[in-house]
Amino acid sequence: MRLTKHGLREWLGGAVIALVLSLVWVWVTMCYCPATGYVLLGITWLLWLAVAAFFRVPNRQIIADPAALVSPADGVVRDIEEVEDHGIEIFAGQKLMRVGIFLSVLDVHVNRAPCDMKVQYRKYKEGKFLDARDKRCAKENESLVIAGTGSAGGKSFPVAIRQISGAIARRIVCVPQPGDALKKGAIYGMIKFGSRTELYFPCESGITVCVQIGDKVRSGSTLMGRVRN
Repeated sequence: MRLTKHGLREWLGGAVIALVLSLVWVWVTMCYCPATGYVLLGITWLLWLAVAAFFRVPNRQIIADPAALVSPADGVVRDIEEVEDHGIEIFAGQKLMRVGIFLSVLDVHVNRAPCDMKVQYRKYKEGKFLDARDKRCAKENESLVIAGTGSAGGKSFPVAIRQISGAIARRIVCVPQPGDALKKGAIYGMIKFGSRTELYFPCESGITVCVQIGDKVRSGSTLMGRVRN
């Protein structure tokens, strides 16, 4: 278990603040009221632990199967459907399969590449901050898409991941730029805090979806799809 560098400002800054406050509470404990000082000290570090938990990165065994696509996020599968109006210009005119994952504030928030992937497209869209469980959020909320050519099972195919802000999430972190290459299971960004992540690939790509609506998934270690031979 470690904390992601993408949350360095929050968890490290919070630790500094907690340390300064702790010195104050120690002074209160020694000079005024021990009980009050101990309570405030405990509350301070519990709050820091709660913030730090948003940025945790558990150790994950990435699925080794070369034909497998792994989940790009932790959370619950909310929808699996074919879409044409996906707004990803690089795949304009193609019908894509979309697998949407809802992330609660208690889930791990880092995003991982679903397969080996060459990034060719990146687009940020300003938008609203509707609840990530709202069906309108996919089109109306702030979002960022990376797309390009994925490879698995000896085949190449178009693939895209969309990060969508939710009612609480107010910042999307996405490092890759067009021209970058990602390995399957590699952490490439995160959404702070509750949010939604969507995986897209062509309906005719020969990929079988291996999850169902309502399934709990974990990034990197849950089989999302498999390329058929």
